[in-house]
Parts: sequence; C-alpha cells; structure tokens
Amino acid sequence: MTASRSIIPPLLFGVVMTAILMSLGFWQLRRLDEKTTLLAEIQSGIDATPVPLPAEIDPGMKYLPVTVAGQTTGEEILVLSGTKERGGGYNVISAFETEDGRRILLDRGYIEQDYRRTARPPVALSVAGNLHWPQDNNSSTPDPDLNAGIWFARDVQAMANTLDTQPILVVASEVEGEAQGVDPIPVAIEGIPNSHLSYAVQWFLFAATCAGMTAWLIWRIRRRTY
Repeated sequence: MTASRSIIPPLLFGVVMTAILMSLGFWQLRRLDEKTTLLAEIQSGIDATPVPLPAEIDPGMKYLPVTVAGQTTGEEILVLSGTKERGGGYNVISAFETEDGRRILLDRGYIEQDYRRTARPPVALSVAGNLHWPQDNNSSTPDPDLNAGIWFARDVQAMANTLDTQPILVVASEVEGEAQGVDPIPVAIEGIPNSHLSYAVQWFLFAATCAGMTAWLIWRIRRRTY
C-alpha cells in the first residue's frame, strides 16, 4: 500500500471524530444560550409583583411571587441547610394557616444550629415569597430523622403529609411580624445549574486532542513508509 493510500483510513476517522466532537461543543454553546435565556425569564418571574395566593395551584406555577397572611401553628420541620456566611444550620418549614383557612407549608428561612431547639410558638405573619417545588433530594439523600425532627432535603409532598397541609410551599422573601430569629432565604436562580460552557470547553478540547492525535499518527505512517 502506498503512503497516500495508507493514511486515508486514519485521516477519515480522525476528521469524522473531530467533526463530531466539534459539533457537540457547538451544541453545548447553543444550550448555554438557551439556558441563559431561561434563567433570565425565571429571574424576571421571581422579581415580578406578588399576587395573592391563587385558589388553584399546580407545579406549573413554580416561582410565582405570592403574598399570604395568617399564622404559623408551631408545627415545623427542620431541613439541614447552611449559608456561605454563617455555615451549617437549618431551614424552618412551618405549617401555616392562612386567613382564608388554608393550611400550607411556609419555608420561613434559616436558623443557626444553636437555635434548633428554640421554641417557635404560633405567630401571626404577613409574607411575600414564591411558590416552589424544590428538587433537593436524590438517590443518595438519607431518609428524614423523624425522631430528631431533621430532614435532609425539601420534599413538598412528604413534608405536607407530615405536617398535614396542602402540598403547597411558599418560600418567604419578606416577612412582617415576629420573625423568631428566622432569616428568610429568598428563591434565587443561583442554585439552578448552568454548566454548558464548561461542557463546551471539554468537547472542544477533546476535538483538539483528536485532531492532534490524527496528525501525529499520519506523520508516523508517512515517516515509516518513506
């Protein structure tokens, strides 16, 4: 086989693989644009003017800004949490009875570990926040420690079953009334992953590596042939 014919198979293979890897990189860049636009739309929805809690609610209303008034019942769930500024702590999820008689979940916000056992009796609150169906749990998330009253992820349906509420969660952003040491943690897009740029860089690096290896192999074949 001549040198020109012997380099055709690896050359074709290298060109095809490099093209495929490059196309995957460009696809990730398109996904980056789409995700950036989506996040901007979500942020715009989060920042919109709050409306009274709708009578009918479904997960399609995720992030809808709402207002509710009523009182906590003293029943709560503590979800293991933390902040960069203050370290580990808990999110306080309270059963909340609205003025019109509905019983929902209210994510009041963050407390430090030292305040875990502090009493938080029923208190009247007016809240502005967002409807939310968080996806905190995964296959490695431990089951709640019901004896200690500690959960490791927010699961709206499971929390509603435990506190005997509707499966509706409002995450507080502003609270009027006695906060009882709980600091609101508003819904934010920072927790929504957007890794498409890093994926695109990886695919382009794979493409460059493939092109380099193909060029090196062809150089070796030509050198051996001649």
